[in-house]
Amino acid sequence: MSFARMLIAGLFAAFFAQGALAQGTQVPFGGLRQDASLPVEITADQLKVDQGDGSAEFIGNVRVGQGEMRLSAARVRVEYAAENGEATGRISRLLASGGVTLVNGAEAAEADEAEYSIEKGQIVMIGHVILTQGANALSSARMVIDLNKGSAVLHGRVKTIFKSGGNP
Repeated sequence: MSFARMLIAGLFAAFFAQGALAQGTQVPFGGLRQDASLPVEITADQLKVDQGDGSAEFIGNVRVGQGEMRLSAARVRVEYAAENGEATGRISRLLASGGVTLVNGAEAAEADEAEYSIEKGQIVMIGHVILTQGANALSSARMVIDLNKGSAVLHGRVKTIFKSGGNP
């Protein structure tokens, strides 16, 4: 468990009585509005390519960048789009696992796994999701981010901590 995740989990435990609970919560996610047509840059310790299914797997200290958005994970599988049975070279989706962190500006999210469907402009984060927006924090089991609209919907026992403006 990363230090940031432990710190946020501690905050949730300490302030649980002040937090709001809901089953599905939509939050503005303007900092993660993203142009999915921008180039994707990936670095990693190792790369495995599978010509049979048209995929590539980046392993170890994987860093993905697209515009201002950054994603890091232990593993990222890249699946390429195909037309008429032929690979196009365009990335269709990224499947990240192993301590996924997504950052853009002041907003950051962590999860066990994430799926970024580039053509849809959608990221689904699954498992122990923690979203921080400035001083506010939210957690849930699953979060769906719409990069086109700049919004996110959190699903499954959502917990929130909102810092009020009066106290430092």
